[in-house]
Amino acid sequence: MRLIILGPPGSGKGTQSDIIKEKMELEKLSTGDLLRSEINKESPVGLEAKQFMDKGELVPDAVMIDILGIYIDKFEKEGKGYILDGFPRTKPQAEALMKMLKEKNAPLSAAILVDVAEEKVIKRLTNRWTCKNCQAIFNYLDGLPKDEKCSKCGGKLYQRSDDKKETIINRLKVYKKNTEPLIEYFQQNDLLVTVSGEGNIESIMENIIKLLEK
Repeated sequence: MRLIILGPPGSGKGTQSDIIKEKMELEKLSTGDLLRSEINKESPVGLEAKQFMDKGELVPDAVMIDILGIYIDKFEKEGKGYILDGFPRTKPQAEALMKMLKEKNAPLSAAILVDVAEEKVIKRLTNRWTCKNCQAIFNYLDGLPKDEKCSKCGGKLYQRSDDKKETIINRLKVYKKNTEPLIEYFQQNDLLVTVSGEGNIESIMENIIKLLEK
């Protein structure tokens, strides 16, 4: 099975893709994780991508498509199903991906949309903190702990630049302009599966699995 998961920043699509990966025994390719890894290593591509991500803008298509092509080749040769989290984010990216998959005789199974209202996205992300040590992510809707330490490893918590309110608002504008046309694109191709991203993690996951089974 070859899946794409879509949704606004803060929709919980990353969490759901992790669950789908385990439940359906898929490989996961998260472009966000891949890019952050390159940024942490201060590689040339990571530093280039950081300039865009810090402003809440999208990384150029050419960079992402080249990276993904390598991983997709690997998964197809190994006969493994996979889920893409964070790509595509624009219609041209989707068209390039669909073309790539067609050339590899590896058609997309479904595009999952995790839908969440804008005001809830802003609330979630402005209260999201990351551990500098283990990179665990926490949502503190009632305020940051007094010691500002990670409950898993004791590392220092910090807020990523792309989780600050002004950046989040810009990210949502970018999402509406560039990513929402994907909904229509995949719908026209009879590939779209929509699920509400509001509620507890388990119920959202169950709804996704039921829809995929259909």
